Amino acid sequence: MSQVAGSIWWLIVSMGILVTFHEFGHYWVARRCGVKVLRFSVGFGKPLWKRLGKDGTEYVVAAIPLGGYVKMLDEREGDVPPEIAPQAFNRKNVYQRFAIVAAGPLFNLLLCIAFLWGMFMVGKGDFAPLVGRTQGIAAEAGLRSGDRIVAIDGVKMETWTHAAMALAGVALDRASTSIEVVREGGAVDTVELDLSRFIPPRDEMMVLSSLGMTPRQRLLPPQISSAAAGSPAEQAGLQPNDRIVAIGERRIEWWDDISAAVQAQARPGLSLDLEIERGGERLSLQVVPKWEQGEGEPRFILGVAPVPVTVDYDALLRYGPVEAVGAALHETWRYTTTTVGMIWRMVSGAASLKNVSGVITIAQVANVSAQLGLAWFLSFLAILSLSLCIMNLLPIPVLDGGHLVYCIVEMFKGSPVSERTQIAGQYLGIALLVGLMGLAFYNDILRLVSS
Repeated sequence: MSQVAGSIWWLIVSMGILVTFHEFGHYWVARRCGVKVLRFSVGFGKPLWKRLGKDGTEYVVAAIPLGGYVKMLDEREGDVPPEIAPQAFNRKNVYQRFAIVAAGPLFNLLLCIAFLWGMFMVGKGDFAPLVGRTQGIAAEAGLRSGDRIVAIDGVKMETWTHAAMALAGVALDRASTSIEVVREGGAVDTVELDLSRFIPPRDEMMVLSSLGMTPRQRLLPPQISSAAAGSPAEQAGLQPNDRIVAIGERRIEWWDDISAAVQAQARPGLSLDLEIERGGERLSLQVVPKWEQGEGEPRFILGVAPVPVTVDYDALLRYGPVEAVGAALHETWRYTTTTVGMIWRMVSGAASLKNVSGVITIAQVANVSAQLGLAWFLSFLAILSLSLCIMNLLPIPVLDGGHLVYCIVEMFKGSPVSERTQIAGQYLGIALLVGLMGLAFYNDILRLVSS
């Protein structure tokens, strides 16, 4: 299956599951409250399949799988026969209407917990939060190569995914945080990271590197797979599988040390001393780096490529049926605070609006997570379900959150919000949604063009 076809397919599967469950929440609670449901539709547009149930509800699967709706009997939308008028949505008290509206997001929240429970039962592989290299702020704070992050601000960190999420929030807030680490010798230490003067990168995905932390799993050994034809490395006699031990006065531990050492010591036309390891023996060579001015910044190059290394997951999140319940609840809380925090930061300007993603990005991530295995796909579905829950709870008219605000106002006011106010709110809500969708689509296109 091609990447495009796979993305489309997994988008349909993902949205189909989440939308169906969301709308089922509205439907189930509405029926429990005695409301007649006229239509239960998964998708918008032209019906591809429909059936009239014994309960009088028309069940529909429509052509555009990007949402759905539950149409209920409502006297505000047309004439209703007197004999079934008590089953109209508008005839129910405010608390029943509140429950019906809130049920959709609530079911998405429950589905998130269920997916995470399944993920922990299956077992999700990830990378342990091992620090490979530190520099800049991280090094100044006392983080060292070989440290294992065990907690940030008292919250347990089991993977780099957890640690990166926590550090991104702290960095964007320019706050201070305490990081508990286990040193290579086994000693436990606490490092205070002061980010009050930290300038967050435009791309939040680059927070770790901006803080001066490189995960151990990203570092490659300084072993050569090949030397480009006619390159300084080939002229110096470097061969495949040679391991660079030192360049000039600098010891080489990892692959990215090579470029740093060359840029720091190279001069036009002058040679550098190389110490390499070949077949268990140490050899000394001399190389004259080439000054290259390509598409990026001008720099000295040797013309070597690293040996590709496949890094296996070294952390497994797996629990028994009972333990997985607690783990799923804890993970849901972690994702909820992270998502709500990011929304607030985007509103306040602390985070970039580039974080708003649309259907194209969702489709791509759905495809990638499905290829990574069941546990990663369940994790993706959980995050997407939670995102739908939170998005629908935003106090925007047209969304569930907007209707809930109307209900709350009615509870305190003692009477429904005026029809004029509701109509004005609908126009405002539609305008906000169109703007949000436009921003998400723009960001998606920008990512495609720049990738």
